[in-house]
Amino acid sequence: MKIESKAMRNSARGQQCTFNLPGVCDYGTETTVLCHLPDESGGMGRKSDDLSAGYGCAGCHAVIDGRSPYYFQDGEKDWYMRRAQTRTLRIMAESGVIAIKGVK
Repeated sequence: MKIESKAMRNSARGQQCTFNLPGVCDYGTETTVLCHLPDESGGMGRKSDDLSAGYGCAGCHAVIDGRSPYYFQDGEKDWYMRRAQTRTLRIMAESGVIAIKGVK
C-alpha cells in the first residue's frame, strides 16, 4: 500500500525546515515543501511514501535530493534525514494531520 496524503503534503506550507543543514538552510517558511526521503517504497521515477519525508526549505531540499553539492561526513546525511523525518512526524501528530493510536 502506497501512503500518499494530500493533507500531509499540504501541511508543509508555512512550516519551518526540519533539516536545518548548516550553511544551507534559510530557516524561513516561504519555500518549505514535503521532501521525500529514500526508502524501499520508492524507486526509479517513484517518490517514497509520504511517511518517509521531512519539511524542507528549497536549499535543504536541493541538497537532500542531490541537486546541490554538500559535503557530508560518514553517516551524517542519514542522521539529518532521520532527524527531519522525526521532527516532521511529531509536528504532524501535534497538529492533528496524522493520528497515533494510544497517544494522548
